[in-house]
This record gives sequence, structure tokens and C-alpha cells, in this order.
Amino acid sequence: MKKRVVYRIQLTPDAKKRLLNLSEQFGVTQVAMTSRMVEWFTSQPDMIQAAILGLYPELLKKEVATLILERMASDPTTQDKK
Repeated sequence: MKKRVVYRIQLTPDAKKRLLNLSEQFGVTQVAMTSRMVEWFTSQPDMIQAAILGLYPELLKKEVATLILERMASDPTTQDKK
């Protein structure tokens, strides 16, 4: 079995409720769902992480998805992350 680390997160009551609803809908525990989301997020390229975290300036937000896709299409290192 892989070594695991326990990590606490803080959610708003509304986010907790939505997470519970989703976990029931998909038949997955909240811990498993949260763990998979964190694993997915940390494996994404830095451009995707920055977009998810809202780190791009307001001026670029409308264009950021197109810019990221163009950059990923031209970067051979992102082709391996399928």
C-alpha cells in the first residue's frame, strides 16, 4: 500500500454540502473525491494551475483558455500528460 499523508481542508458549509451531494451521486467517499481532485490538480501544467487559482489578470481572463490551449499544443512536454 502506498504511503499516505492526512491533510485537513477548510470548506464553506455550501461547498461541504455540494461535495457531500456529489460523493453520494457518484458513490465515492468525500475523502476519495477530494484526494483525487488534489492529485489531478497537482499533476496539471503550471498554466492550468494558475488559471484554476485565478492568478491571471482580469484583462486576460477572456483569452486565457485559448492561450493555454495554443501553448500546450505547441509544447511537446504537455503531449505526454494524457
